[in-house]
Amino acid sequence: MGDGQPARMERGLELRREVLGAGHVDAALAAVTEFTRPIQEYVTQACWGDVWSRPGLDRRTRSLVNLGMLTALNRMTEFGVHVRGARRNGCTEAEIQEVLLQTAAYCGAPAALEAFRIAARVLDEFRAETAAAHDGASPG
Repeated sequence: MGDGQPARMERGLELRREVLGAGHVDAALAAVTEFTRPIQEYVTQACWGDVWSRPGLDRRTRSLVNLGMLTALNRMTEFGVHVRGARRNGCTEAEIQEVLLQTAAYCGAPAALEAFRIAARVLDEFRAETAAAHDGASPG
C-alpha cells in the first residue's frame, strides 16, 4: 500500500458505515476471502474514500444519482443496498420515487419496474426498522 492508502481506507470505511450502516459493512468485510479482498479494498478506498468523500455533491444527491445509475445498469443487489443508504442520507421516499420514474423514461419500464419492486421492499423494511428503533428508544 502507498502512503495514502491507510487514510483512504479509514475515510472510506467511516463513510461507508455511515451511509450503508455498520451492520451491512461489517458483514461484507467479515465475508472477505483472499480472493475478494482486492475488490473490497478497491470499493472502500476508491468509491467511498475518494469519490463519496468529495465535497462537490452532498450525500443526498450522490444517493439519488446512484439509484438512477444502478437502475440503468440493472444491478439490483447494490440498488437495494443504496435505497437504504439513500434513506439514511435523508432522501425522502418521494424523491426516490421521482428518480425511479425518471429512469422509466430514460432506461425503460422493465428496469424501472424492477427498481420499484426492490425499493418498495427495502423501504418497507426500513420503515419497520425505524419504527422498532423508535419504539425501543428510552424516553429522555
